[in-house]
Amino acid sequence: MTKGLSNNIEYNYDKYKKELKNLKKIEKENKAVGQVFTKGLLPLYVLHILSLSPTNGNDIATQIGKKTNGLWIPSTGGIYPLLKKFEKENLVVGKWDDKNNKMQKIYTITEKGKEALEEKKYLLKQNIEEALKVFNIVYEDLYK
Repeated sequence: MTKGLSNNIEYNYDKYKKELKNLKKIEKENKAVGQVFTKGLLPLYVLHILSLSPTNGNDIATQIGKKTNGLWIPSTGGIYPLLKKFEKENLVVGKWDDKNNKMQKIYTITEKGKEALEEKKYLLKQNIEEALKVFNIVYEDLYK
């Protein structure tokens, strides 16, 4: 009886290790996909939103969430460092505003920021189109 129990425990442990390995692989893949958004698309999209009207970091995250129907809601922890970097590069100007007795920094895109936006759009367009083609091919292959 103890040999059967021992084999069962060993089997379950091996199964557990295999599942854990799969979960770690999925997590790594999700991080890679997330980096595509945060490193490539987020800077581009933040500048795009600021080209529409001045706003703050929280509102940028909210707007992205609304525009993507909640499928992508970037963390303000990723947006604010980006805005700070953009300020240092003179792509945006941030000014403190006491709107509704609530201090917030409102960011406005500069001419240099508008030029950077157009350059980023041009440079990323082909990469985005190619990524979409790959996603569609893989999706069709897996799910159709």
